[in-house]
Amino acid sequence: MDLTSAITANPPLPSAPAPFMPAQRGRAKPFHIRLLETVASLRITVVLFALSILLVFFGTLAQVYLGTWNAVNVYFRTGLVWVPWQIFFPTSVAVSGSFPFPGGWLLGGLMLVNLLAAHAVRFTVSWKRSGILMIHAGLIVLMLSELVTGLAAVEGHMMIREGQVSNFVEVHHRWELAVVGNPDPLTDDTVVVPDRLLRPGEVIRDDALPCDLEVLRYMVNSGLATRSTDDKNPATAGVGRIETAVEQPPISGTDASSKVDVPSAYVTLKQKDSGQSLGTYLFSGHNNAQRIWLGGKRYEISLRQMRTYKPYQVELLEARQVNYPGSDKPKEFYSKIVLKDPSRGEKREITISMNDPLRYHGETFFQSSMVPPQTRAGPWMTGLQVVENPGWLMPYLACALVTIGMIVHFGLKLNAFLEQQGRGAK
Repeated sequence: MDLTSAITANPPLPSAPAPFMPAQRGRAKPFHIRLLETVASLRITVVLFALSILLVFFGTLAQVYLGTWNAVNVYFRTGLVWVPWQIFFPTSVAVSGSFPFPGGWLLGGLMLVNLLAAHAVRFTVSWKRSGILMIHAGLIVLMLSELVTGLAAVEGHMMIREGQVSNFVEVHHRWELAVVGNPDPLTDDTVVVPDRLLRPGEVIRDDALPCDLEVLRYMVNSGLATRSTDDKNPATAGVGRIETAVEQPPISGTDASSKVDVPSAYVTLKQKDSGQSLGTYLFSGHNNAQRIWLGGKRYEISLRQMRTYKPYQVELLEARQVNYPGSDKPKEFYSKIVLKDPSRGEKREITISMNDPLRYHGETFFQSSMVPPQTRAGPWMTGLQVVENPGWLMPYLACALVTIGMIVHFGLKLNAFLEQQGRGAK
């Protein structure tokens, strides 16, 4: 028997089957890692960008009805906005109803969380990724700067005639009903009611007020016209017997850069104890203060831009406008002032021009306008824009970070490409 036949006749015994071993499963990720991966999803990023584009579209349409500044506050500096269906139709077609939509601060906050989560999950700190890290850091600083600006920034203006002194700033786009008493010839006792309280049907009662105030009508933007006999004007006293307020749409579009809404209000003055009417007055931002006698004392009541009083004084020594040769077109404005701050022992003479603002105690004074004298020998009036913004440096820092990050990122990519080309040539 040959070897082959022997092997065939006596086949080897089958080996014992290998014992069953369950497949080893990967270790489950911690909950916080899975949560971060979900939050860092690129799909969420795309959805947030799409919602942001829609919000900008809605806010742009809403400017026709709300005006630029109101649209910014209602749509972008809020967490939730109710978008009216009316903005998709012409003003001649009345449409009711609205739908909820995430506001600018909510979308910006979600984008910030999404970006931070992506860095925590996917990005590593290394020299090769330093450019991307700097770009994203710039975007984060830019988002935070908008939050700081929306919460803390105050923008106003200070109008001063030559030879006069001012210690208050009038805030843009905010108004107040001011009741100024004069119990002492040397002092004024002022009580103000902010515009957010001047709503139709509201009755304003306060111990500091000489009377109660009932708001019959409030117009965000208005003009004045001569009152006719057939006008349905509720005013029974003051300038409202001669003039009437005409409601106008809010300032929007390019007009908002040079104009502001001027409101008007019809207010009934009432005695505190009896509630008896003392007359219904028209108070408008177009008019000066009206003198009214209440309880034997004289008061001046006016609807004016909201004022913030400062611990310092600004005295205007000289205001001038320099025109281009042979024309009336202004080339440059400048104001020579004296800044007086007794609390800090400050008294110095400063010149503010169009490209040379004054920065003092967290505020920036820009030369914004100039009003020529009414007569040849009359005084000039200067307009200083006063901006208080704790985060004014943040946009500059954000732009610097993004610029440097792009230079570093593309520089590293270029260097890697050149090294690869050099190895290929060898």
